[in-house]
Amino acid sequence: MKVKSSEYLAKVKPLLVCLRDRLLQEYPYVSVLATDSKAMSYRVSKNGTSISTHDLLSGRGFVVKVYDGSSYAEYSFNDISEDNLEELISNIREAVVPLAENLPEGVKKSAYRMLEDEPAVFADSTEYEVDPESYGDEAIIRELTQISEKGRAYNEKILDCIANLSYQRYSKLFLSKNRDMEQNILWTAGAFFVMASKGEEVKNSYRGFSNLGGLELLDKMRDGVEKVAKTALELLESEPMIPGEYDCICDPGVTGMIVHEAFGHGVEMDMFVKKRALAEQFVGKQVASKLVNMHDGAAAAKEVASYFFDDEGVLAQDTLVIEQGILKAGISDAQSAMHLGTVPTGNGRRESYARKAYTRMTNTFFEGGKDKVEDMIASISYGFLLEEAQSGMEDPKNWGIQCMVSIAREIKDGKLTGKIYSPIVLTGYVPDLLKSISMVSETVELGGGGFCGKGYKEWVKVSDGGPYIKARIRLG
Repeated sequence: MKVKSSEYLAKVKPLLVCLRDRLLQEYPYVSVLATDSKAMSYRVSKNGTSISTHDLLSGRGFVVKVYDGSSYAEYSFNDISEDNLEELISNIREAVVPLAENLPEGVKKSAYRMLEDEPAVFADSTEYEVDPESYGDEAIIRELTQISEKGRAYNEKILDCIANLSYQRYSKLFLSKNRDMEQNILWTAGAFFVMASKGEEVKNSYRGFSNLGGLELLDKMRDGVEKVAKTALELLESEPMIPGEYDCICDPGVTGMIVHEAFGHGVEMDMFVKKRALAEQFVGKQVASKLVNMHDGAAAAKEVASYFFDDEGVLAQDTLVIEQGILKAGISDAQSAMHLGTVPTGNGRRESYARKAYTRMTNTFFEGGKDKVEDMIASISYGFLLEEAQSGMEDPKNWGIQCMVSIAREIKDGKLTGKIYSPIVLTGYVPDLLKSISMVSETVELGGGGFCGKGYKEWVKVSDGGPYIKARIRLG
């Protein structure tokens, strides 16, 4: 089934068209972005259940962008009616645009050309099988309760199994002189988090799930909790990692974290504008093994970060960032692309209608290769299989990476020994790590359970992943 259009946006669209047309009488370029979004979160644990509106992802509002011949101004608001239409026009004309003439000392005004406005008229929606709203809060909690209880019952050492799920259904309109575009999107994400204890020691294991769709995701979640409970128990027997450089195999989740942290942020081209990304100096140069092909784009995969157009009205794309180890291109929002003299890649995203658009990742991943996982393991004399990515940090200016991984399974003479090390800190210089990739699996998986911030704020939904990769990695 297709996600339905927003009745609210359909109702106010004539007013938005009127607002656009009135402003076009004064400004050569005008665009209007309208958003109607609802998101819900559910959580079940031993301590109880919760149902809440996901405030970050819910709301209705609008952004108007106007061009005065050299610069752009934006005005956001959350209400439009026949009664306040003139007030909105006045605010844009008299309060927002003149700000360019009253900049703080030391801040210079940049001159920009007018944005491209090629004709595009369409309305499109993503598909789903099970509608979360029709399924109902009570049924969702019942499903999560069964998962939580199943995890807790796995072993007496299990302290708790937290099961959660969230979804967002949103509709957006983008109007300009030549564009009238509508998109309706639904994604769902879930996870369980199992905690186990031995004496005073507590370990935990986590697994996330996501899809571009509805509650059909529960089918995957029902079958996975016992594996996570087993891993939590295994971690109780883990040992601290002996620091060193090792041959490693990264599972798709760890690969995704490396892609996201090591290279995703580094090629966000608004960082090029600010001279904060070393990647700008390496465009056209080898930065990775010839086995590496990297993509980013809302049209590059069907996951939680997919859409038909970005928050600046640029159509979704599939950007080939790295081709056979060569850095081909970065990703950009429209303003950054204009500043750099490049073409925008459809990565202009806002946390909400009330926030600025920045260059943001969407679906970011490595392509698969030709190797089989069992052959990759057999190729290692001594090393580790890295699983369960936790979190990461990057330094685009110096191209350093530091990531946390829960599990390192020991490999000796081409076989898993059953010994586990935890926790793991993965560090290194990005090109060194990526150039060391020597095997890439056929299997490719993407996951979108989390969010990505821009400087610890400006949160947007992203997905990342890829194949199993073999590389030389510094662990600690």
